[in-house]
Amino acid sequence: MKCDCTGACHAWAPLVVRLALGIIFVWHGYDKVFSTGIPGVSGFLGSLSFPLPTLFAYILAYGEIVAGLLLIAGLMTHWASKFAVIVAVVAFFTVHMSNGFSIAGGGYEYIMLIFAAACSVMITGAGKYSLDEMWLKKDASM
Repeated sequence: MKCDCTGACHAWAPLVVRLALGIIFVWHGYDKVFSTGIPGVSGFLGSLSFPLPTLFAYILAYGEIVAGLLLIAGLMTHWASKFAVIVAVVAFFTVHMSNGFSIAGGGYEYIMLIFAAACSVMITGAGKYSLDEMWLKKDASM
């Protein structure tokens, strides 16, 4: 049985998920660029036997910032969330899976939630309160 808030707040759900996911991605990308640094990220990726670790360090760090900002704005949301899904899958298999479930031990609990949120946005779209929706509606009326 649903309460009245389900219908009244339905349009806000994608915005809430997009904002949370976007903020997380911007923060992680910012941290990789300005705290850890690209050489540190590259070294970490190299320690995982990642091919071309410096190239992928740049793609990961700056990609997280760009994808996060796009998610916050609700612009190119499908592609930004697809990037987030890929990052989550790679992180799951290369870093977190071997640590078990609990986030306390570096496990996959957190990345599983990031994956779920990114899949949700990728499948359901940006929602009513997004630049995607504003521009797609404008194009449809022409």
